[in-house]
Amino acid sequence: MGQYIAPLRDMQFVLHELLQVEEELKAMPKHAETNRELIDQVLEEGGKFTSQILFPLNHSGDREGCHLDKVTHEVTPPKGFKAAYKQYVEAGWPSVSCDPEFGGQGLPLVVNNSFYEMMNSANQAWTMYPGLSHGAYECLHEHGTPEQKALYLPKLVSGEWTGTMCLTESHCGTDLGMLRSKAEPQADGSFKISGGKIFISAGEHDMSENIIHLVLARLPDAPAGTKGISLFVVPKFLPNADGSVGARNPIFCGAIEEKMGIHGNSTCQMNMDEATGWLIGQPNKGLNAMFVMMNAARLGVGMQSLGLTEVAFQNALVYAKDRLQMRSLTGVKAPEKAADPIIVHPDVRRMLLTAKAYAEGGRAFSSYVALQIDKELNHPDEDVRKEAADEVALLTPIIKSFLTDNGWIATSEALQVYGGHGFIAEWGMEQYVRDSRINMIYEGTNTIQSLDLLGRKVLMDNGAKLRKFGAKVQAFVEENGTDEAMAEFITPLADLGDKVTKLTMEIGMKAFQNPDEVGAAAVPYLRVVGHMVYAYFFARMAKIALEKQDGGDKFYQSKLGTARFYFARLLPETAMLIRQARSGSASLMALDADLF
Repeated sequence: MGQYIAPLRDMQFVLHELLQVEEELKAMPKHAETNRELIDQVLEEGGKFTSQILFPLNHSGDREGCHLDKVTHEVTPPKGFKAAYKQYVEAGWPSVSCDPEFGGQGLPLVVNNSFYEMMNSANQAWTMYPGLSHGAYECLHEHGTPEQKALYLPKLVSGEWTGTMCLTESHCGTDLGMLRSKAEPQADGSFKISGGKIFISAGEHDMSENIIHLVLARLPDAPAGTKGISLFVVPKFLPNADGSVGARNPIFCGAIEEKMGIHGNSTCQMNMDEATGWLIGQPNKGLNAMFVMMNAARLGVGMQSLGLTEVAFQNALVYAKDRLQMRSLTGVKAPEKAADPIIVHPDVRRMLLTAKAYAEGGRAFSSYVALQIDKELNHPDEDVRKEAADEVALLTPIIKSFLTDNGWIATSEALQVYGGHGFIAEWGMEQYVRDSRINMIYEGTNTIQSLDLLGRKVLMDNGAKLRKFGAKVQAFVEENGTDEAMAEFITPLADLGDKVTKLTMEIGMKAFQNPDEVGAAAVPYLRVVGHMVYAYFFARMAKIALEKQDGGDKFYQSKLGTARFYFARLLPETAMLIRQARSGSASLMALDADLF
């Protein structure tokens, strides 16, 4: 079923040549000893694990799905998933970027982020089992009591226990202020939690010894809306004082959701009937605590689509070089064969280059954001930490939305390369399209992310965060503006930067008169800003490639060609998007609901 080869050369280019991570990490005492050799070694081993262990289970896992025993409420994942997880734990992968105080290896997030791209390329459904555990770890690490940390974190770090986040209920999705799950305080300081949750990824399985559910619920005297939500840790098995598992807690899987894709992951309806839980953080402040996990998950969802973009591209490229169909319009290219390989045709190249550009742009962008998170958490200079935190806040909704939109586009284009074979399950491409579609919905739909970007991250602070990032773009433009070889990249980048500034001001002025203007403009606005970010990184990558293209390494020629394609073929989408964003809310809101 196809192939997956970890794109180590491009990962190394991004980390070492583009981002200079070794130098950046030296400024952080916690990571000062993390050198290039160690990073490359980790990524090489990650490539072996993902391609050899996880990838072979992807298609079979999709075909088999998960199985629920309705009597015992136990879920069995597809064949091979549990054994692969055992190998994952034994190799120490869960602990890569975790705190050494709790058994972690303490490596920077930017390294772990690249490993997660590999895992998602190899098997997104499987990766979601350990992936959510890392978010649970981060939430407890930030907001847990010393006792909770001592009990839960070593088990999550080792991978012996996994974690979930239980937010959504059947009557409310993003609007968590409507949730009804209840938490009754007990004399011993615990709570009895009752209610039902839906869409809980990896909610029940037998791959780990215990599952730690982070559950949002309401206390009896909680105020209405989001100000009355508390967060609780609700384990599948109640832990004993020594960390061993004890009695079964009444939090059960009632059903497995029948889904379009990611069949190998047990997306569960979870029912709690006075399940025992413990408060995390402050009463009625649960949403603030959960946002630690949600922001980690938003980066993780972006990496899911980046992974699928890469693996879909790889397989479409192999197919395009092998599949014979017609002759080239400019003359026969393979005279010894009955027809030419389809890679000679311009539109096949457009589809392949679209996926390639979105993979390489997404890799550069997501690695940059991961490095900023490392700075936010670990840099000794408070000003640097603050600046990094502002950038992460600004860029997180773009990571989640732009990468997942592009993943949907790229997997669809890759499927199209196969023609009719792409629609047939045995080739594996249709699974990537199905799997990628959920990522545009997860962790706040892309519309919600767009509203977050425009409404909260840009307009709410009068564009301060956006201007800071724009200053970096402008500095690069000014530094390279007189270089004729860079003109094809610098000119459109500078032009788009100016247009983003004007568009932001225009929407802000309209929003004072009519708040619906924000909702009408948000989605195209996010894609415009997403393209500005990609154009910035492609220009930076092109500068490196121009300097090194004559050294005999074809990698730089390929990088330069991809950058040129991006600027020529993908960036022009912004002209249409800007017109959409400027068109206002009138055409959207004019019809009464009964006229649709």
